[in-house]
Amino acid sequence: MNIPFLDHWRRRHRTEPSPLAAAYDRDPEGAAELLAECELLRARVEAAGVELDDTPRSLEALDQLPPRWRDDPEELPWFGNDAGLYLGTVIVRTVPGARWQVWPNGGPVVVLESGREIPVVAYGLEWALTGAPELSRVYAEAAER
Repeated sequence: MNIPFLDHWRRRHRTEPSPLAAAYDRDPEGAAELLAECELLRARVEAAGVELDDTPRSLEALDQLPPRWRDDPEELPWFGNDAGLYLGTVIVRTVPGARWQVWPNGGPVVVLESGREIPVVAYGLEWALTGAPELSRVYAEAAER
């Protein structure tokens, strides 16, 4: 059935993949390195004496930090985003079969070997806002077989 106004509407509302999704499709390893940067998080926690070495132990150290990042409402979402990306980086680098996947809207998730998707950025934001779920606990659940 030919309905001209629907064709026009579809052209206007067609969603293009995000730049991150396109970059991931072209170079998954390069995109993974970009996701692992977490520059704001690394700078703030280094100032607090915590080294982020991409290990589960560093997630435990993050969970123990006093939440001073909550004092800056403008920085808080960026800090939480970085915390989620760092969580994902640790999972991808230490849990066998885990890998990054970028949704067409640009949202990165970690996919486990079982197929389970972990919305690490959402967990990071929630952790930054409330302290729960603990990043080390999310990691432990992902690492279970």
